[in-house]
Amino acid sequence: MKLKQLLFSILLFNFSACSDAETTLSQEEEGGQDTPTASVTKTVTIDAGQTFQTIKGFAASDCWAPAFVGKYWTNNRNEIAELLFSSEIADGQPKGIGLSMWRVNMGGGSMEQEDASGISNVSRRAESYLNDDLTLDWTRCEGQRYFMEQAKELGCDQFVLFSNTPPVQYTKNGKGFSSEGNKSNLKEDCYDDFANYMADVASHYQSEGYNITHISPINEPQFSWNDGGQEGSPWTNDEAAHLIRELDKALTEHSLSTDILPGEAAEWTYLYTIKDDENRSKVLEAFYEPSSSAYIGDLSHVKKLIGGHSYWTDSTWDGMRNTRQRMAQAAAQYGLEVWQTEWSMLGDNYSSTEFGSYDTATTMDIALYMSRVIHNDLTVAGVTSWSYWTSMDISQWGQKDRFLLISLVPNGWTGDGGDTGLLRNGGSYEAMPTLWVLGNYSRFIRPGYQRIALSLNESLNFFGSAWISPEKDKIVAVYTNYSNKGIRLSETRQGWNGEITAIKTYTTTQDKDLVEKSYAPDKEVVLDAESVTTVVYTLK
Repeated sequence: MKLKQLLFSILLFNFSACSDAETTLSQEEEGGQDTPTASVTKTVTIDAGQTFQTIKGFAASDCWAPAFVGKYWTNNRNEIAELLFSSEIADGQPKGIGLSMWRVNMGGGSMEQEDASGISNVSRRAESYLNDDLTLDWTRCEGQRYFMEQAKELGCDQFVLFSNTPPVQYTKNGKGFSSEGNKSNLKEDCYDDFANYMADVASHYQSEGYNITHISPINEPQFSWNDGGQEGSPWTNDEAAHLIRELDKALTEHSLSTDILPGEAAEWTYLYTIKDDENRSKVLEAFYEPSSSAYIGDLSHVKKLIGGHSYWTDSTWDGMRNTRQRMAQAAAQYGLEVWQTEWSMLGDNYSSTEFGSYDTATTMDIALYMSRVIHNDLTVAGVTSWSYWTSMDISQWGQKDRFLLISLVPNGWTGDGGDTGLLRNGGSYEAMPTLWVLGNYSRFIRPGYQRIALSLNESLNFFGSAWISPEKDKIVAVYTNYSNKGIRLSETRQGWNGEITAIKTYTTTQDKDLVEKSYAPDKEVVLDAESVTTVVYTLK
């Protein structure tokens, strides 16, 4: 009988040691905390000796609902801000996702025009600081200013000002959206006026103690923005370069160290190839080839940087990787740093085999898919900053959390297609899985962290990246496990300087919001099924 037990133990040991083999875990072995009863072992190598890009930050934007929430939702706006900006962990639960950047919309003044703006959706109208007599009113944008204040107080110290449209006082049609559709809506004699306005806004906030790191003067210039759905303006490459040169001059005259973020291309492909209008395509070449009429590479406030959006190029795993690889190669030709400045699940052509459908998807399915996009933007595109689009909004038309991190229900809201002006009434909110999955990255991969090599048998169902702190005292790995079984990590660690003193994981699933768990340094980490998990190693 003893011989049979011995042979069984040997067989069990060998079976468990095999990569990808199924094994049984006991609660005693893993600390007795919600441990999966079965897992598949995956081999992983983390090599701190191979380094890649350094992160500048993770962000979201204050379009559009924060303008209302910050002003009118006085009963719970503090809690909403905490979800976005807090880095505090209390009793094993992060209070928020610790965004390290905040994108602030310099609106065009459609809100002041009210119905005459031509924008029927009230929540898509934005305030401006500019009066009709061209004086500046710093009491405007109260709701946006509230979230800026909260961001700064809670530790977010990088602010990017961006513009969808010039102020209506400077546009050709007096509106915050275009009439032409293929050219800038800015009056020909107002390029310097618009540039000085943006510099004035940056200077004001800089004097208020905000670190305005960048101004992004244009947004998705490849689109027409002529339907009145929201504020926006198209720009040819030459028009965009003209404005950027004027903004560079205005920033210098205002004695600001703020830099310019060019691009904000509507999708990655516009950066490196001709698509639709050639005058608004191949943006990298247009801006950074010295012989180009749109060359901006010699400006003091442009630091070899380009921004683009991850929309429309994310429908399949292989497709998104191919697009990002081509973009990264094109950017490398000019020695450019790349920021991903907007993503939400905007597309309508997602693979039925890789995603399914909106109708059947859970909110966690959408968050898991977002993790695919973040991962490939970080590891294939090599971006140094990643931004989500809508930090909060009303969920309607079956959108679930496709477009938002925090779902809002205004008081009096009756359902799809309701009056978005009801945002002035206050209401209730819910943090969605997209918020917490973004937090798996933003809360733990802090500015200055550098990506290091992580090797595994990567697929669309299991992938990860690893990062090291500037002080070399923390290593962070973020894994996504799409499968319906847990994954036990069999790790090889190379180039780690120091002894591991603590291991903690933070897990997001449909039922967990960055739930913390501690491991002894000699124990193997187990990832939940259908989860995104951040593993934090503390070194000494």
